[in-house]
Amino acid sequence: MRLRERLYRFMVGRYGADQLGNALMVLYLALFILNIFIGSFIISILIFVLMGYEIFRMLSRNIYARQKENRAWLKIWGKFTGFFKMIRNRFRDRKTHVYRKCPACKNNLRLPKKKGKHTVNCPCCHKRFEVKI
Repeated sequence: MRLRERLYRFMVGRYGADQLGNALMVLYLALFILNIFIGSFIISILIFVLMGYEIFRMLSRNIYARQKENRAWLKIWGKFTGFFKMIRNRFRDRKTHVYRKCPACKNNLRLPKKKGKHTVNCPCCHKRFEVKI
């Protein structure tokens, strides 16, 4: 039997790689490169712990628990990336649009940049409120 088939049979029913695993791998590589220059024993231990946890997650048969961990990671990562996307969009639209928060649902609304007072209807909660631009 070829090595590829053996590996495939070994991984059947195991979790494998996901986005959290990829993030742990990037952190592992960053710490590894940092440790080349610093040479800290604590960072070396952290590197081994990260790699051990990554291997544990990949070989785990408890798929539900690993998916739960990945969903929690994606929720945190989504907030982080969403913040920077909003900053990028605000900068891109700075000449044509303004961004305001709905007082009821706190959702960010993108409004055309027209001077004066305007009545806005929130598309999420359908609350009407006045905005001065």
